[in-house]
Amino acid sequence: MNWTIYLSGEIHTDWREQIKKGVEEAGLLVQFTSAVTDHDASDAAGDLLGAESSNFWRDHKSAKVNAIRTKTQIEKADLVVIRFGEKYKQWNAAFDAGFCAALGKPYITLHDESIIHPLKEVDASALAWAQTPEQVVEILRYVICK
Repeated sequence: MNWTIYLSGEIHTDWREQIKKGVEEAGLLVQFTSAVTDHDASDAAGDLLGAESSNFWRDHKSAKVNAIRTKTQIEKADLVVIRFGEKYKQWNAAFDAGFCAALGKPYITLHDESIIHPLKEVDASALAWAQTPEQVVEILRYVICK
């Protein structure tokens, strides 16, 4: 079976590339999808619909355009990995986790111990919590190969 895994969350580190490399080295049949990870491009997604004088409406339009991709790809995914980084609050990632929970879509959270408490509800619905991309790869190796 070929798996489709959606990678959600933090865009400021190379965690996606680490998981992709580990999966490739393990020889797992996985296709990865993701939101747009270019921050400026994501912020400007709604600009093609016309300029806005208020940042609220610009962000609102861009969020809706981005949601077309996000919702579609999460619905099609077999599994979602949701990364919460240390530097920024990933409210969009928390929203993606809630969407997965509502759909009954299995997801893995990826974050360090310092944010266990603020993510307790998100982690409670996750099927696994990993602290490193390598742990995610090991989970994938187990669920895909065993």
